[in-house]
Amino acid sequence: MDKALQTMITNMPKKTGKSLEEWKAILKQKSFAKHGDAMKFLKGEHGVTHGFANTIIHLSKENKESTDDLVSAQYKGKEDLIPIYEKLITVVSDFGSDVVKTPKKTSVSIIRKKQFALIKPATKTRIDLGLKLKNTPITDRLGNSGPFGSMCTHRVQLSSVSEVDAELVAWLKEAYEKAN
Repeated sequence: MDKALQTMITNMPKKTGKSLEEWKAILKQKSFAKHGDAMKFLKGEHGVTHGFANTIIHLSKENKESTDDLVSAQYKGKEDLIPIYEKLITVVSDFGSDVVKTPKKTSVSIIRKKQFALIKPATKTRIDLGLKLKNTPITDRLGNSGPFGSMCTHRVQLSSVSEVDAELVAWLKEAYEKAN
Protein backbone atom coordinates (compact mmCIF):
# COMPACT_ATOMS: atom_id res chain seq x y z
CA MET A 1 0.00 0.00 0.00
CA ASP A 2 1.16 3.52 -0.80
CA LYS A 3 2.87 5.05 2.28
CA ALA A 4 0.84 8.27 2.11
CA LEU A 5 -2.41 6.31 1.88
CA GLN A 6 -1.42 4.20 4.87
CA THR A 7 -0.63 7.39 6.83
CA MET A 8 -4.03 8.79 5.90
CA ILE A 9 -5.76 5.61 7.11
CA THR A 10 -3.74 5.66 10.34
CA ASN A 11 -4.66 9.32 10.96
CA MET A 12 -8.33 8.82 10.02
CA PRO A 13 -9.70 8.24 13.56
CA LYS A 14 -7.98 11.36 14.89
CA LYS A 15 -8.94 13.53 11.91
CA THR A 16 -12.48 12.23 11.28
CA GLY A 17 -13.55 10.67 14.59
CA LYS A 18 -13.90 7.17 13.14
CA SER A 19 -11.70 4.41 11.77
CA LEU A 20 -11.84 3.31 8.14
CA GLU A 21 -13.74 0.18 9.18
CA GLU A 22 -16.34 2.29 11.02
CA TRP A 23 -16.76 4.52 7.94
CA LYS A 24 -17.10 1.46 5.71
CA ALA A 25 -19.90 0.13 7.91
CA ILE A 26 -21.72 3.49 7.79
CA LEU A 27 -21.47 3.68 4.00
CA LYS A 28 -22.55 0.06 3.62
CA GLN A 29 -25.75 0.82 5.57
CA LYS A 30 -26.50 3.80 3.33
CA SER A 31 -25.50 2.02 0.09
CA PHE A 32 -25.14 5.13 -2.07
CA ALA A 33 -25.44 4.49 -5.80
CA LYS A 34 -23.34 7.52 -6.76
CA HIS A 35 -19.94 8.66 -5.56
CA GLY A 36 -21.17 12.28 -5.34
CA ASP A 37 -24.04 11.32 -3.02
CA ALA A 38 -21.65 9.59 -0.63
CA MET A 39 -19.35 12.64 -0.77
CA LYS A 40 -22.22 14.99 0.12
CA PHE A 41 -23.20 12.71 3.00
CA LEU A 42 -19.70 12.42 4.50
CA LYS A 43 -18.83 16.09 4.02
CA GLY A 44 -22.23 17.57 4.88
CA GLU A 45 -23.49 15.35 7.68
CA HIS A 46 -20.17 14.30 9.21
CA GLY A 47 -17.84 17.22 8.40
CA VAL A 48 -15.28 14.95 6.76
CA THR A 49 -12.82 16.81 4.52
CA HIS A 50 -12.87 16.15 0.77
CA GLY A 51 -9.64 14.12 0.77
CA PHE A 52 -10.71 11.81 3.59
CA ALA A 53 -14.23 11.45 2.16
CA ASN A 54 -12.88 10.50 -1.26
CA THR A 55 -10.47 7.97 0.26
CA ILE A 56 -13.16 6.44 2.49
CA ILE A 57 -15.52 6.00 -0.46
CA HIS A 58 -12.91 4.46 -2.73
CA LEU A 59 -11.71 2.06 -0.06
CA SER A 60 -15.30 1.13 0.80
CA LYS A 61 -16.34 -0.11 -2.61
CA GLU A 62 -17.34 -3.77 -2.62
CA ASN A 63 -15.90 -4.55 -6.04
CA LYS A 64 -12.48 -3.32 -5.10
CA GLU A 65 -10.56 -2.57 -8.22
CA SER A 66 -6.95 -2.05 -7.27
CA THR A 67 -5.45 1.35 -7.90
CA ASP A 68 -3.19 -0.25 -10.51
CA ASP A 69 -6.26 -1.64 -12.31
CA LEU A 70 -7.92 1.78 -12.36
CA VAL A 71 -4.81 3.48 -13.76
CA SER A 72 -4.23 0.69 -16.31
CA ALA A 73 -7.80 1.05 -17.55
CA GLN A 74 -7.36 4.83 -17.97
CA TYR A 75 -4.34 4.32 -20.22
CA LYS A 76 -5.65 1.42 -22.31
CA GLY A 77 -5.05 2.49 -25.91
CA LYS A 78 -3.14 5.52 -24.59
CA GLU A 79 0.03 3.72 -23.51
CA ASP A 80 2.27 6.42 -25.03
CA LEU A 81 1.06 8.74 -22.25
CA ILE A 82 2.21 6.50 -19.38
CA PRO A 83 5.72 8.05 -19.15
CA ILE A 84 4.11 11.51 -18.69
CA TYR A 85 1.81 10.14 -15.98
CA GLU A 86 4.71 8.39 -14.22
CA LYS A 87 6.83 11.56 -14.31
CA LEU A 88 3.98 13.61 -12.77
CA ILE A 89 3.51 11.00 -10.02
CA THR A 90 7.25 11.04 -9.26
CA VAL A 91 7.24 14.84 -9.04
CA VAL A 92 4.28 15.10 -6.66
CA SER A 93 5.50 12.17 -4.55
CA ASP A 94 8.71 14.08 -3.89
CA PHE A 95 6.77 16.97 -2.30
CA GLY A 96 6.14 15.04 0.91
CA SER A 97 4.71 11.96 2.59
CA ASP A 98 1.34 13.73 2.93
CA VAL A 99 0.60 13.45 -0.81
CA VAL A 100 -2.18 10.95 -1.54
CA LYS A 101 -2.84 9.66 -5.04
CA THR A 102 -6.44 8.54 -5.50
CA PRO A 103 -7.21 6.87 -8.83
CA LYS A 104 -10.78 7.06 -10.04
CA LYS A 105 -12.35 5.67 -13.18
CA THR A 106 -11.12 8.42 -15.56
CA SER A 107 -8.51 10.39 -13.59
CA VAL A 108 -6.16 10.42 -10.60
CA SER A 109 -6.73 12.98 -7.84
CA ILE A 110 -3.63 14.29 -6.11
CA ILE A 111 -4.49 15.33 -2.57
CA ARG A 112 -2.75 16.89 0.39
CA LYS A 113 -5.40 18.08 2.84
CA LYS A 114 -7.39 19.09 -0.25
CA GLN A 115 -7.10 18.06 -3.87
CA PHE A 116 -4.46 20.20 -5.54
CA ALA A 117 -4.04 18.43 -8.87
CA LEU A 118 -5.88 16.06 -11.19
CA ILE A 119 -4.25 13.92 -13.90
CA LYS A 120 -6.50 12.81 -16.74
CA PRO A 121 -5.59 11.15 -20.03
CA ALA A 122 -7.77 13.37 -22.22
CA THR A 123 -7.00 11.94 -25.66
CA LYS A 124 -4.64 9.31 -27.10
CA THR A 125 -1.95 11.99 -27.38
CA ARG A 126 -2.59 14.33 -24.43
CA ILE A 127 -2.85 14.39 -20.66
CA ASP A 128 -4.78 17.22 -19.04
CA LEU A 129 -3.27 18.25 -15.73
CA GLY A 130 -5.71 20.18 -13.57
CA LEU A 131 -4.31 22.46 -10.87
CA LYS A 132 -5.83 24.43 -7.99
CA LEU A 133 -4.05 27.78 -8.13
CA LYS A 134 -6.47 30.42 -6.87
CA ASN A 135 -5.57 34.02 -7.76
CA THR A 136 -3.09 32.89 -10.43
CA PRO A 137 -3.57 34.50 -13.85
CA ILE A 138 -4.32 32.45 -16.95
CA THR A 139 -1.49 32.28 -19.50
CA ASP A 140 -1.04 30.62 -22.89
CA ARG A 141 0.31 27.50 -21.19
CA LEU A 142 -1.55 27.68 -17.86
CA GLY A 143 -5.05 27.72 -19.29
CA ASN A 144 -8.46 27.94 -17.67
CA SER A 145 -9.82 24.80 -16.03
CA GLY A 146 -11.78 23.77 -19.11
CA PRO A 147 -13.61 20.46 -18.61
CA PHE A 148 -12.46 20.24 -14.98
CA GLY A 149 -14.88 23.00 -13.99
CA SER A 150 -14.67 23.90 -10.31
CA MET A 151 -12.51 20.87 -9.42
CA CYS A 152 -9.50 22.85 -10.61
CA THR A 153 -8.75 26.49 -11.43
CA HIS A 154 -6.30 25.82 -14.27
CA ARG A 155 -5.37 23.19 -16.84
CA VAL A 156 -2.09 22.39 -18.56
CA GLN A 157 -2.17 20.15 -21.64
CA LEU A 158 0.79 17.76 -21.86
CA SER A 159 1.88 15.71 -24.87
CA SER A 160 5.44 14.79 -23.88
CA VAL A 161 7.56 14.12 -20.80
CA SER A 162 9.74 17.14 -21.68
CA GLU A 163 6.76 19.38 -20.87
CA VAL A 164 7.07 18.32 -17.22
CA ASP A 165 9.68 21.06 -16.83
CA ALA A 166 10.75 23.47 -14.07
CA GLU A 167 7.84 25.83 -14.75
CA LEU A 168 5.26 23.03 -14.47
CA VAL A 169 6.92 21.60 -11.35
CA ALA A 170 6.79 25.08 -9.77
CA TRP A 171 3.02 25.29 -10.48
CA LEU A 172 2.50 21.82 -8.98
CA LYS A 173 4.55 22.77 -5.91
CA GLU A 174 2.56 26.00 -5.47
CA ALA A 175 -0.73 24.07 -5.71
CA TYR A 176 0.59 21.56 -3.16
CA GLU A 177 1.59 24.33 -0.75
CA LYS A 178 -1.83 26.03 -1.09
CA ALA A 179 -3.56 22.73 -0.25
CA ASN A 180 -2.24 22.82 3.30
